[in-house]
Amino acid sequence: MKRIAILGSTGSIGTQTLDVISKKEDLEVTGLAAGSNITMLEQQIRQFHPKLAAVGDEKKAQELRERVADTDCKILGGMEGLMEMAAMEASDILVTAIVGMIGIRPTIAGIQAGKDIALANKETLVTAGHIIMPMAKKYGVRILPVDSEHSAIFQALNGESSRAVHKLLITASGGPFRGRKREELENIQVEDALKHPNWSMGQKITIDSATLVNKGLEVMEAKWLFDMDLDHIQVVVQPQSVIHSMIEFVDGGIIAQLGTPDMRLPIQYALYGGERRFLDGERLDFAALGSITFENPDMETFRGLPLAMQASRIGGSMPTVFNAANEKAVELFLKRKIRFLDIYTIIEETMNAHSVIKNPGVEEIITLEQETYRKIESRW
Repeated sequence: MKRIAILGSTGSIGTQTLDVISKKEDLEVTGLAAGSNITMLEQQIRQFHPKLAAVGDEKKAQELRERVADTDCKILGGMEGLMEMAAMEASDILVTAIVGMIGIRPTIAGIQAGKDIALANKETLVTAGHIIMPMAKKYGVRILPVDSEHSAIFQALNGESSRAVHKLLITASGGPFRGRKREELENIQVEDALKHPNWSMGQKITIDSATLVNKGLEVMEAKWLFDMDLDHIQVVVQPQSVIHSMIEFVDGGIIAQLGTPDMRLPIQYALYGGERRFLDGERLDFAALGSITFENPDMETFRGLPLAMQASRIGGSMPTVFNAANEKAVELFLKRKIRFLDIYTIIEETMNAHSVIKNPGVEEIITLEQETYRKIESRW
C-alpha cells in the first residue's frame, strides 16, 4: 500500500490525483491540504478519510475543524500546518499540486522527512531549484515530475542513460492564440484567454499557456529536473497535444511519449514511481488523428518564453522576480485591471529594475516575491 499526501488537493491536479487514487486498491490518502476551499476539502475528508488535513488560511482551518468534528481527521492551519502535513509520518509520497511559491516550504519539509515528491508545483524548481535538487540528493528522495511534458521526458528516459541525452524537445500546443500576431492580441478578453484548445486546467496555468509563460516555466524547470543547460532544451509547437515531449540522444535517435491529453496518466505514473498500471479512458486513434504537425514558437509575439529563458540564463534571484511578476500580472489580468499584452510589459519592466542576488536562500526568495508584488501593485 502506497500512502499519499496531497498539497493542493482542491485544485485541478489535486482533484485528478484523487480520481486516480479512488480507482486503485493499493493507493491510500493519508493527508490533504488546501489554501482556502474548505467546502471541497470537507467533501474530500469525508470520502477519503485522511489522518491529517491542513488549510493555509487559519480562520478557514478553524471553521473546518468545526465542520468535521465528527470525523477522526486532525485539522491543521497556516504555513506550519501545511509543512506538518507535508512531513507527516504516515505518508510515502507527497504530491505538490498547490499553485504558487507557497509550495516551496512544504516541499522542503517533505524532502527533509524523506518523502518522494510527485512535483506539480512549477514555482518550487523555477525559484528554488538550486536549493531543492541538492537537498533531494542529500536526503535520498526522488523528484517525480507530474507535468505532462516533464513526465514525457521522465517516461522516455526510463531504461536509458542520462549521459546519452543530447537535447530535450519540449512540446507546446501554442495556446488559444497560436498563429496570431501582436496587433491581434491588443483587445483580447479574459474569456478568450481561458479557452485552451486541448487541456482542461486552472485559470492561472491557462493564461500562462496563452502567453507561453507556462512553456518558459517548463524550460526553467526541466533545466533542474534533468540537469540540462538551456542550449540543449528546445521548444517545439505541436498543436494536436499528442506528443507530450521528446528526447534526442547523442546518436541522433529520438524517443517521444504520445497519448491523449489526459493528466491522469502522468499523475498515475508519478504515484507508482515510473511503473505502468492500467488506466481507463480514451486511447489515441492514429487513423482518426490523421496527422501531427510541428512549428517553431513565435517568440516575437509570445514573449513569455524568451523572457523566461532570459531570467533562467541570468539565474540567481531573477527567476523568482520573473515568476512573481507573472503571477501578479496574471492576477491583474483576470481581475480585468490590465490588458493581455500588459502581462509582458509588467514582467519585462520588473526584471529590468531588479538587482540580482546570486544565490538566494528560501527566506530571501519569499521576501523578494512579496516585494515584487508590492512594487507592481504600486505601479499598476
